[in-house]
Amino acid sequence: MKRHRLRVKGPAGFLETVIEEPEAEPRGLALVAHPHPLHGGTLDNKVAQTLARAALNRGLIAIRPNFRGVGGSEGRFDHGRGETEDLLALAEMAGARFPNLPWTLLGFSFGAYVQHRVAGWLPARRLIMVGPALSLYDFDPPATPTDIIHGDRDELIPLDMVGAYAERHGIPLHVVAGAGHFFHGKLVELRTLVEDLCRRYA
Repeated sequence: MKRHRLRVKGPAGFLETVIEEPEAEPRGLALVAHPHPLHGGTLDNKVAQTLARAALNRGLIAIRPNFRGVGGSEGRFDHGRGETEDLLALAEMAGARFPNLPWTLLGFSFGAYVQHRVAGWLPARRLIMVGPALSLYDFDPPATPTDIIHGDRDELIPLDMVGAYAERHGIPLHVVAGAGHFFHGKLVELRTLVEDLCRRYA
């Protein structure tokens, strides 16, 4: 695996970004979005790291930034609007650096909200939303084929709300038994599930 930590120019300043490349010829690009910046979310969040690892294990280049105002990223929190612009800027950079590779979008909690917005602008093969923050933000109908992964013991985002959204829009919902919002003790199960989804839609 090749691992790079870069500062990529974004709309509000430089974005601290980790890019991990598989040893073999890459099969695609995976953009990973971490949870809420004002509640401790960073690119080092365990769920975000798990999503990146799953993508990498399936031969995708994993691109994992800190949102604006987090860690070494410049700018200030912008309620998902500016964060969407940041991810689109990163995607433009990565698409030029690694051309002609299909995109997979992965986001956790607030990151899932941002990624569902990104999907309206960036053509992607698949969007995988983990613990999407449906109780905090208004989610539009998905703009790209989507899967949702949610814990049945999520203490922040009610499973019933997620299930209703998934049913309304015909989205496959994968429920992880015994998992809370942060998937403590369930990260291996989460990684395996994401790997399977990445393989299925590769």
